[in-house]
Amino acid sequence: MNSPETGKNILVGINWVGLKTLYLREVQRFLKIIGQTILAPVITVLLFLAVFGIVFGSERNVAGLEYQFFLVPGLIMMATLQSAFANTSTSIIQQKIHDSILDLLVTPLNSIEIAISLIFGGVTRGVLVALSTTISLSLFVSIEIYNLWFIFIHLFASTILMSSIGMITGIWAEKFDHVSTISNFVILPLSFLSGTFFPIERFPVIIEKLSYFNPFFYILDGFRYGFTGVSHGSLSIGITVVLITNIFVISYGIFLIHIGYKLRA
Repeated sequence: MNSPETGKNILVGINWVGLKTLYLREVQRFLKIIGQTILAPVITVLLFLAVFGIVFGSERNVAGLEYQFFLVPGLIMMATLQSAFANTSTSIIQQKIHDSILDLLVTPLNSIEIAISLIFGGVTRGVLVALSTTISLSLFVSIEIYNLWFIFIHLFASTILMSSIGMITGIWAEKFDHVSTISNFVILPLSFLSGTFFPIERFPVIIEKLSYFNPFFYILDGFRYGFTGVSHGSLSIGITVVLITNIFVISYGIFLIHIGYKLRA
């Protein structure tokens, strides 16, 4: 596969030093405000556990599981998705607002290298949030692992997907309000309606059927399976859907960077 800018083979001509530098800049950016980027999601997840654990603590049969065991993977994934999305979207919109985005575009990095650096910055934040929330939740709920492979696959696939969506959102947005709109009216509803708090079978029939077209459902379903061994959809179909969605979203994000959509103005 050749780079659209240089025509060179990507693996041979890739600027590893520049890619690493931009990636480390993205990581350092969110680590400077670790209380907001890592600790805040942990506190939010613990509050959700406290509220739902108290309200539904006596309910012992949710998809054949004690409710807390069903809930924990959903809370971890919800925090992970939101964090990965926030990292890339806020990074780009901040640079656009401060008129420093052109500094990024004139670096000796092609659109693929820029996208990889930004995306994996979001992946790193998402994974750190996932680890932090898992450790925190394990202090209150016994967490068991059924299939570590499925946990890793869906953790990395989800953070890559949400970082890519965040990158596209940051490119499209002209102010923070636009990012908040996507987060509050697209990302959050899709997360909640993917079975975070209850199995999708408990939703109205129309919402249940629509959930099978929601990539977030397959991400969470596979992730929860890794912890509990229980799934509500086809795991093979889920992996396929997530893979295809990732390829499409990443490719579109790279294309937007390549043409400079709302970046060069």
